[in-house]
Amino acid sequence: MKYIPNFITSLNLAAGFIAIIFAANGDIITASWLIFLAMIFDFLDGFSARLLKAYSAIGRELDSLADVVSFGVAPGLIIYQLLNDSLSLYAPKIADSESVKTTLILIIPAIMPVCAALRLAIFNIDTTQTTTFKGLPTPANALVVISVIIAGHYSQSALVSSFTSSPVLLILFTITLSLLMVSRIPLLSLKVSNMKFKGNEGRYILAGLVLSAFAIFGILAVTLIIPLYIIASALSLLF
Repeated sequence: MKYIPNFITSLNLAAGFIAIIFAANGDIITASWLIFLAMIFDFLDGFSARLLKAYSAIGRELDSLADVVSFGVAPGLIIYQLLNDSLSLYAPKIADSESVKTTLILIIPAIMPVCAALRLAIFNIDTTQTTTFKGLPTPANALVVISVIIAGHYSQSALVSSFTSSPVLLILFTITLSLLMVSRIPLLSLKVSNMKFKGNEGRYILAGLVLSAFAIFGILAVTLIIPLYIIASALSLLF
């Protein structure tokens, strides 16, 4: 029983690796759903560890390694493919007539997995992040990226399409998410020990905001989940 959480974490890593394969081949929709699957495994490994009281130092390290792949490298590669398309470059080259574009397309996406690794390394040694987070969690980072892909694909929104086709916006998007991961901004942990409103104000606010967003905007609301999460985290500081 004590190996179940580590097995589930391994499924997270496997889903992230397969997502990378699909993203590398240009299928960022399937890659996004595989990253979402990795998120489910990431939730289940922690849930099962608490349920079975099967905590281990190996499990903690394995979880971080899996998260770097699934929520750092995989979304970073999706960003690479978006930049690739928006800049009309179809293969990375170290030196060519468009060296500035080539440099951007290689370096900008790399910032995301680097910051994800830094964020996880800090989290593993930071004892103050037991009930709250400091900085954007790596699964939340990945959710922002895949929400744009999923919303754009299933809603066919012109607004989302214009965003994913703009190199400038993609670069700002990537840098902002990366910096948020290594920031010290206090954010809600979604782990709950009871269902009482007291002590869970921010979580209930988040649930209400997300449900309202889906009722109003439909599938496009997936792009608002993390911004609403940040808002709910800020509001929770008032209680």
